[in-house]
Amino acid sequence: MWIQERAVEEVIPLPRGAAMPEEGRLRRWVEHLAVPRHNVANARNNVWVRDELGAAFERYGLSVRLQGRYRNVVALPRHAEGRPVTFVAAHYDSVPDCPGADDNASGLAVMLECARVLAQSDDGPLVGFIAFNAEEDGLLGSRDFVAHGLPALPCALRMAHVLEMVGFRKRSGPVQDLPFPWVPQSLRTPDFLGLVGKGRSNAVMDRAIQSAESPGLRLLTAKTWGPLHVLLPDLRRSDHFPFWTAGKPAVLWTDTANFRNPHYHCSTDTPDTLDYVFMQEVATLLSAVVSREAA
Repeated sequence: MWIQERAVEEVIPLPRGAAMPEEGRLRRWVEHLAVPRHNVANARNNVWVRDELGAAFERYGLSVRLQGRYRNVVALPRHAEGRPVTFVAAHYDSVPDCPGADDNASGLAVMLECARVLAQSDDGPLVGFIAFNAEEDGLLGSRDFVAHGLPALPCALRMAHVLEMVGFRKRSGPVQDLPFPWVPQSLRTPDFLGLVGKGRSNAVMDRAIQSAESPGLRLLTAKTWGPLHVLLPDLRRSDHFPFWTAGKPAVLWTDTANFRNPHYHCSTDTPDTLDYVFMQEVATLLSAVVSREAA
């Protein structure tokens, strides 16, 4: 594993005509979607959130379909048939009876802001979006998508960017914990965004750390290769992993979840605990990186 801290070298701008991600919109999305929404225990809310996401994607001019037995929401750009598409993804379920503001309404909000920003751009990059269900039940939704939904798409996968808890930041407080011991002491403050790639997706690490978008965002990237997840099982815990096991390129974007957030999988994972400036910075960087990748 190669761990690197951000060093700004190159400006990767947002597409021409694109709006900027807005802190207020991110907050409103989290407040709207942070309801208990487990696939089984909170089935009615699960369906409601799914439908809210589909309606939002349609407003942004995307073609929406439900995929598979877990009803993943897949939103494709127009004119994507036969062309490589970059996808942004986040899971829409929560653990039972938990509002799941950071896990993972934060990822949903950033994904929706990215969709809105790119929908207003003049360049029209080929970016699609996926909201996975049943992540909290063993990645069932993303496993089904990679096995059955991905081969059925009318377009090819260029890259998948998976958002897993991207809203919790602290400038001070408890020392940041991580699943590997060799992180520099300077990165023990729980205020950075983490990106984790593997193999072909490691190129995204370089694009992200070289971008001058969101200059206030601390960024830690980790490049991995081969079966490192066998030694570090925490690398398998989100919807990027089914892509990795299928040999597909995917990158995990995360605030490091339970290694930082004391509200992880608790009833206290509520919208008031999140940092919406942090989420705005994440959405801005994500929009710039994927728009360049998909141009």
